[in-house]
Amino acid sequence: MHRNRKPNKGRTGRLRRSNGGGFTLVELMIVVLIMAVAAAVAVPMVSSAGSMQIRSAVNMVAADLEYAKSLSIGTGQRHCVVFDAANEAYSITNAATGLTVLHPVKKGFDYVVSFAADGRLSQVNITDVSFDGTSTVSFDYLGSPYNGAATALNSGVVTLGAAGVTRTVTVEPVTGFISISD
Repeated sequence: MHRNRKPNKGRTGRLRRSNGGGFTLVELMIVVLIMAVAAAVAVPMVSSAGSMQIRSAVNMVAADLEYAKSLSIGTGQRHCVVFDAANEAYSITNAATGLTVLHPVKKGFDYVVSFAADGRLSQVNITDVSFDGTSTVSFDYLGSPYNGAATALNSGVVTLGAAGVTRTVTVEPVTGFISISD
Protein backbone atom coordinates (compact mmCIF):
# COMPACT_ATOMS: atom_id res chain seq x y z
CA MET A 1 0.00 0.00 0.00
CA HIS A 2 1.43 3.13 -1.14
CA ARG A 3 -0.11 6.30 0.09
CA ASN A 4 0.15 9.62 -1.50
CA ARG A 5 1.33 12.10 1.03
CA LYS A 6 0.16 15.61 0.88
CA PRO A 7 2.68 18.38 1.50
CA ASN A 8 2.94 19.45 5.16
CA LYS A 9 1.00 22.66 5.55
CA GLY A 10 1.03 25.11 8.44
CA ARG A 11 -1.84 27.20 9.65
CA THR A 12 -1.55 29.69 6.87
CA GLY A 13 -1.72 27.07 4.24
CA ARG A 14 1.85 27.64 3.08
CA LEU A 15 4.37 24.89 2.79
CA ARG A 16 6.41 24.34 5.93
CA ARG A 17 10.06 23.39 5.79
CA SER A 18 10.78 20.25 7.70
CA ASN A 19 14.59 20.48 7.81
CA GLY A 20 15.44 21.14 11.46
CA GLY A 21 19.09 22.25 11.37
CA GLY A 22 21.23 24.99 9.95
CA PHE A 23 21.25 28.77 9.84
CA THR A 24 20.43 31.07 7.01
CA LEU A 25 22.98 33.47 5.65
CA VAL A 26 21.01 36.41 7.09
CA GLU A 27 21.09 34.89 10.59
CA LEU A 28 24.84 34.37 10.37
CA MET A 29 25.38 37.94 9.17
CA ILE A 30 23.33 39.31 12.10
CA VAL A 31 25.41 37.31 14.61
CA VAL A 32 28.67 38.52 13.04
CA LEU A 33 27.40 42.12 13.11
CA ILE A 34 26.45 41.85 16.80
CA MET A 35 29.88 40.40 17.65
CA ALA A 36 31.61 43.20 15.73
CA VAL A 37 29.66 45.88 17.61
CA ALA A 38 30.42 44.21 20.96
CA ALA A 39 34.13 44.04 20.10
CA ALA A 40 34.18 47.69 19.04
CA VAL A 41 32.72 48.68 22.40
CA ALA A 42 34.92 46.36 24.47
CA VAL A 43 38.33 47.14 22.92
CA PRO A 44 38.57 50.77 24.13
CA MET A 45 37.49 49.64 27.60
CA VAL A 46 40.40 47.23 27.74
CA SER A 47 43.00 49.91 27.07
CA SER A 48 46.28 49.62 28.89
CA ALA A 49 46.47 50.19 32.61
CA GLY A 50 49.25 52.72 32.06
CA SER A 51 47.12 55.00 29.91
CA MET A 52 44.28 54.84 32.44
CA GLN A 53 46.72 55.59 35.27
CA ILE A 54 48.26 58.56 33.47
CA ARG A 55 44.81 60.09 32.91
CA SER A 56 43.92 59.67 36.57
CA ALA A 57 47.27 60.99 37.77
CA VAL A 58 47.27 64.09 35.57
CA ASN A 59 43.74 64.95 36.70
CA MET A 60 44.81 64.46 40.32
CA VAL A 61 47.84 66.76 39.93
CA ALA A 62 45.69 69.45 38.29
CA ALA A 63 43.08 69.16 41.06
CA ASP A 64 45.74 69.36 43.78
CA LEU A 65 47.29 72.44 42.17
CA GLU A 66 43.82 74.00 42.15
CA TYR A 67 43.41 73.02 45.81
CA ALA A 68 46.71 74.70 46.77
CA LYS A 69 45.65 77.80 44.85
CA SER A 70 42.27 77.81 46.62
CA LEU A 71 43.97 77.39 50.01
CA SER A 72 46.10 80.43 49.27
CA ILE A 73 43.10 82.52 48.30
CA GLY A 74 40.97 81.26 51.20
CA THR A 75 43.56 81.74 53.93
CA GLY A 76 45.41 84.73 52.50
CA GLN A 77 48.68 82.80 52.94
CA ARG A 78 51.01 81.40 50.30
CA HIS A 79 50.82 77.65 49.73
CA CYS A 80 53.16 75.55 47.63
CA VAL A 81 53.06 72.29 45.75
CA VAL A 82 56.49 70.70 46.12
CA PHE A 83 57.31 67.99 43.57
CA ASP A 84 59.84 65.23 44.29
CA ALA A 85 60.45 63.59 40.91
CA ALA A 86 63.05 61.19 42.32
CA ASN A 87 60.45 59.63 44.63
CA GLU A 88 57.47 60.08 42.25
CA ALA A 89 55.66 62.20 44.86
CA TYR A 90 54.49 65.70 45.74
CA SER A 91 53.09 67.51 48.74
CA ILE A 92 51.18 70.69 49.56
CA THR A 93 52.88 72.92 52.11
CA ASN A 94 52.29 76.22 53.86
CA ALA A 95 54.97 78.54 52.46
CA ALA A 96 55.31 80.53 55.71
CA THR A 97 55.88 77.53 57.98
CA GLY A 98 57.26 75.04 55.47
CA LEU A 99 54.99 72.40 57.00
CA THR A 100 52.88 70.03 54.97
CA VAL A 101 49.18 70.85 55.26
CA LEU A 102 46.75 68.25 56.54
CA HIS A 103 44.71 66.34 53.99
CA PRO A 104 41.07 67.55 53.99
CA VAL A 105 39.64 64.06 53.37
CA LYS A 106 42.15 61.74 55.03
CA LYS A 107 41.82 63.25 58.50
CA GLY A 108 45.07 63.30 60.47
CA PHE A 109 47.29 62.67 57.43
CA ASP A 110 49.65 65.08 55.70
CA TYR A 111 48.81 66.09 52.14
CA VAL A 112 51.39 63.92 50.39
CA VAL A 113 50.74 62.05 47.15
CA SER A 114 53.10 59.23 46.19
CA PHE A 115 52.52 57.54 42.85
CA ALA A 116 55.00 54.78 43.73
CA ALA A 117 53.17 53.93 46.96
CA ASP A 118 49.70 54.01 45.41
CA GLY A 119 48.98 50.75 43.59
CA ARG A 120 46.36 52.49 41.47
CA LEU A 121 49.02 54.85 40.06
CA SER A 122 52.18 52.76 40.36
CA GLN A 123 53.06 52.99 36.65
CA VAL A 124 53.05 56.81 36.66
CA ASN A 125 56.36 58.68 36.69
CA ILE A 126 57.03 62.38 37.17
CA THR A 127 59.24 62.85 34.13
CA ASP A 128 59.80 66.61 34.34
CA VAL A 129 59.03 69.49 36.68
CA SER A 130 60.00 73.02 35.84
CA PHE A 131 58.64 76.08 37.64
CA ASP A 132 61.12 78.78 36.72
CA GLY A 133 63.97 76.36 37.36
CA THR A 134 62.56 74.85 40.57
CA SER A 135 60.36 71.89 41.42
CA THR A 136 57.99 74.01 43.50
CA VAL A 137 55.07 76.18 42.54
CA SER A 138 53.75 78.68 45.05
CA PHE A 139 50.47 80.61 44.96
CA ASP A 140 49.88 84.01 46.57
CA TYR A 141 46.69 85.33 48.19
CA LEU A 142 45.27 86.17 44.75
CA GLY A 143 45.91 82.66 43.39
CA SER A 144 48.75 83.85 41.18
CA PRO A 145 51.92 81.77 40.89
CA TYR A 146 54.51 83.52 43.05
CA ASN A 147 58.24 82.97 43.41
CA GLY A 148 59.13 85.85 45.74
CA ALA A 149 61.27 87.60 43.14
CA ALA A 150 60.57 90.97 41.58
CA THR A 151 58.90 89.29 38.61
CA ALA A 152 56.53 87.39 40.93
CA LEU A 153 55.92 84.84 38.18
CA ASN A 154 56.28 81.17 38.97
CA SER A 155 54.65 79.51 36.02
CA GLY A 156 55.70 76.17 34.69
CA VAL A 157 54.86 72.60 33.84
CA VAL A 158 54.71 69.13 35.34
CA THR A 159 55.05 66.25 32.90
CA LEU A 160 53.86 62.78 33.84
CA GLY A 161 54.47 59.56 31.92
CA ALA A 162 53.24 55.96 31.94
CA ALA A 163 53.32 53.18 29.36
CA GLY A 164 54.86 55.43 26.71
CA VAL A 165 52.18 58.10 27.13
CA THR A 166 52.96 61.56 28.50
CA ARG A 167 50.67 64.32 29.70
CA THR A 168 51.55 67.82 30.86
CA VAL A 169 49.95 70.02 33.49
CA THR A 170 50.67 73.71 32.94
CA VAL A 171 50.35 76.59 35.41
CA GLU A 172 50.03 79.89 33.56
CA PRO A 173 51.80 83.04 34.78
CA VAL A 174 49.80 85.86 36.42
CA THR A 175 46.41 84.07 36.36
CA GLY A 176 47.52 80.72 37.75
CA PHE A 177 45.25 79.02 35.21
CA ILE A 178 45.88 75.26 35.28
CA SER A 179 45.49 73.21 32.11
CA ILE A 180 46.20 69.67 30.90
CA SER A 181 47.66 68.82 27.50
CA ASP A 182 49.17 65.89 25.62
